[in-house]
Amino acid sequence: MTEQHSLPDRTEVAVIGGGIAGCATAYFLAKAGVPVALFEKGRIAGEQSSRNWGWIRKQGRDPREIPAIIESLRLWQNLEKEIETDIGWHQGGVAYLIENEQQRAKYEAWLDEARAYQLDSRLLSAAETDNLLGQSDRRWKGALYTPSDGRAEPAKAAPAIAKAAERLGGRVLTGCAVRTVETEAGRVSGIVTERGAVKCSAVVCAAGVWTGMFSGNLGITLPQLSVKASALRTKPGPVATQSAIWCEDVAFRRRQDGGYTIAEGGASTFDIVPDALRHFRLFYPSYRGRRPKLRLRLSGTFLQALTAPSSWSSDSITPFETTRVLDPEPDQSVLDRALAAARRRFPELGEVEVAESWAGMIEGTPDEIPVLSGVDQPEGYYIATGFSGHGFGMGPAAGLLMSELITKGTARVDMAPFRLSRFSDGTDIRPYTPH
Repeated sequence: MTEQHSLPDRTEVAVIGGGIAGCATAYFLAKAGVPVALFEKGRIAGEQSSRNWGWIRKQGRDPREIPAIIESLRLWQNLEKEIETDIGWHQGGVAYLIENEQQRAKYEAWLDEARAYQLDSRLLSAAETDNLLGQSDRRWKGALYTPSDGRAEPAKAAPAIAKAAERLGGRVLTGCAVRTVETEAGRVSGIVTERGAVKCSAVVCAAGVWTGMFSGNLGITLPQLSVKASALRTKPGPVATQSAIWCEDVAFRRRQDGGYTIAEGGASTFDIVPDALRHFRLFYPSYRGRRPKLRLRLSGTFLQALTAPSSWSSDSITPFETTRVLDPEPDQSVLDRALAAARRRFPELGEVEVAESWAGMIEGTPDEIPVLSGVDQPEGYYIATGFSGHGFGMGPAAGLLMSELITKGTARVDMAPFRLSRFSDGTDIRPYTPH
């Protein structure tokens, strides 16, 4: 990556955040010949973009997201060839296992809504599910299955895309936090980093859980909260299936190294913060739907958030400099349950050894779909955030769509569902929860 001291005097677009959405935005802008510089306070993919499960799926998506994820799958299928780098792409499918008729009814309802997009998703019989899993005891009543879905290695993908952006002329600066955005006559004129100022005409904030705080300093309200999710990886083990698997108490997928990434399906921890109270009305439907798998906790995080600065000047030391990489402790009890469930339900995994465990902070919106949008003021400021736990698969399309919004003012899919103003213009805000 570009050395820390090589700060450009000017660029056309500044991208804040080195996760997969930010890296893909920089890549597609550079590919279009637009001068672009990406600024990351820590390291590329240091936070959730390297800590997610690695699933790339159309299956189970909110119907409002399906056109964008179709575009993203198209990009993923050709990405390794395009950037000439191995990122562990494998198209092995995704399966949600069915244990009861209530689950079957939900998946049938999703299929009805998704049918308009001509996906290859379908319901498997119990026998077909056994065949997919290499089992023979009919322990599952069936599965929702999408064979064209896939997986990739999170630790490889965003860094590879960032390097590809550099090869096309983009600049990538790590260990370089952006403090604020400068404006002239109501529009973006530049940014101020901890290492100096850079002139630019547009800014894309793709800073994950930090996006709301950064945007708030500009007077922009972004209803976004974060939850902690834990996962583990195992040492290499026998092949249970090449498909990514989700059931009520465990989710896993095979890794490129022969091990498995394992987590408890849908489990997360939420530290109550002041923003949860401020945005309670918007987030309540999401909370109600996720409550069975959501662990609420009142901790020191509340006081930290309450006393954190809500605004600062360009010469102030910011939270983005004091926390270079957000690295929360995993919830060991959650991982113990997930590993036990994996070993119990899938005998092939009974002997696998744990190699590593970790946690990541997932930024979410009230309706659990992202914000991919410009703002009213300042003109030239864009936001790409709020992927709500399924942003890795969406990352390439998010970058492509943001690049089109910036260069053309429109994009190849309908961006209205992802506009920031939906939270303030009277739109009915409700999440879509297929599980």
